[in-house]
Amino acid sequence: MEQPRSEPSRSVAARHEPQARQPPGQASAFPVGLDLPCTQDPELFFAESPDDLEQAKAMCRGCRARMACLTGALERREPWGVWGGELLMRGAIVPRKRPRGRPRKAERKTGRKAEVAA
Repeated sequence: MEQPRSEPSRSVAARHEPQARQPPGQASAFPVGLDLPCTQDPELFFAESPDDLEQAKAMCRGCRARMACLTGALERREPWGVWGGELLMRGAIVPRKRPRGRPRKAERKTGRKAEVAA
């Protein structure tokens, strides 16, 4: 005879529920109620635009949680976003995000006129 299944305990169920993405400054070390720059516009810290990401990095400069935020992101191996004033892409710190599209072709100077490099 089959044993009746019991409901999982609340703590087990809570561990398996997907968590909402937390803004950078709301790492587990900081209470949610702190007034941190990343709580004003959390999506800015995961933006596509390089200008928006630079704005997010600038907002982190004066934040008191900056170093703890960056350390936590690196420990958690966050794949992308602005964390502690640094931009993470594929889990590595990068200086800036390149804009979409192909880079411009460089011009080469020859004796007579400028030619476009192939």
